[in-house]
Amino acid sequence: MIRLYCRKAEGNRELCDECRELMKYAHMRLDRCRYGDHKTSCSRCTTHCYKPAMREKIKRVMRFSSPRMMLYHPIASIRHLIGF
Repeated sequence: MIRLYCRKAEGNRELCDECRELMKYAHMRLDRCRYGDHKTSCSRCTTHCYKPAMREKIKRVMRFSSPRMMLYHPIASIRHLIGF
């Protein structure tokens, strides 16, 4: 979703430094998540582990990318909706 956001909303061919840092941060937070493989989506989680600034950035990315995911990645969209 971050790649889609960076490419379509920001107009970059490659990930910009800010998006690359956000992706790195998101992967780090997922790797360190106390719920591991049993984690739901972050919006439904009872433990919010993102820093407030990063949380706002990821919200911006999700608001832009979520509606477009069905066009660019339909299987990933369906898996996300049913909770896989």
